[in-house]
Amino acid sequence: MSRISQTIASKLAQGKKVLIPYIVAGDPSLELTVPLMHALVTSGADIIELGMPFSDPSSDGPVIQLGAERALRAGSNLKHIFAMVREFREQDKDTPILLMGYLNPIESMGYETFAAEVKTAGADGLLIVDLPTAECEEFFAAVHAKGLDTIFLVAPTTNETRLESICKHTSGWLYYVSLKGVTGAAILDNGEIRAKIEHLRTLTDLPIIVGFGIKDAASARDMAAISDGVIVGSALVEKIGLLQADMRYSNAELNATVGVIGEIRSAIDAL
Repeated sequence: MSRISQTIASKLAQGKKVLIPYIVAGDPSLELTVPLMHALVTSGADIIELGMPFSDPSSDGPVIQLGAERALRAGSNLKHIFAMVREFREQDKDTPILLMGYLNPIESMGYETFAAEVKTAGADGLLIVDLPTAECEEFFAAVHAKGLDTIFLVAPTTNETRLESICKHTSGWLYYVSLKGVTGAAILDNGEIRAKIEHLRTLTDLPIIVGFGIKDAASARDMAAISDGVIVGSALVEKIGLLQADMRYSNAELNATVGVIGEIRSAIDAL
């Protein structure tokens, strides 16, 4: 069982929900990412989703796009991201890390080389937004040979054929997108989301964790009540965007920056 699966299974066995924050690697500076990752764990994160910045993040809304721009200006690239993961692992051997991004930089590096670097650095899984399951056998061969989990997004508009393919190729958890739109938009229909999740449970035994549109403790509690956990991105990246790239911050200041994660942890633990 992978570190991701072990972590989720342990949390659910305790009757708790899984909390996964998303940040962009290198936002607002290369030096602040690892301290922010540790602050997220201190605040209650179970898994960290680390975004690999890309110049055309098509599934992301304006907040995360700005985070990617800040990271790219800071010089963030795959080499730096692997170094960040290695540095994080020097202190934290247990918290799973999922790398999320787009296919182009991975293709440029080569699937096998990329997978080997991910594994050596100490990350646990991959979510490649623009990789269709119908065209990913070479990718799967490379990453599964290294024991990495592969996470896919399921949208409200995903058809049954694609749903079956996604469930077949996904390991770790199933990422359900709560809305029709990009990251940072608002959740509109909890009843529809509940119905979609109930349908997904007839197709897979994987944990189902909800992302997109979760902005605060209230929205996180609503989504956690009908799923196995929540993913928080834009609300967190917006706070990180207020940090100055050339400043050094204390642990207390970084903990305050990611304070929304602690608020959400308390809210979903109260379910």
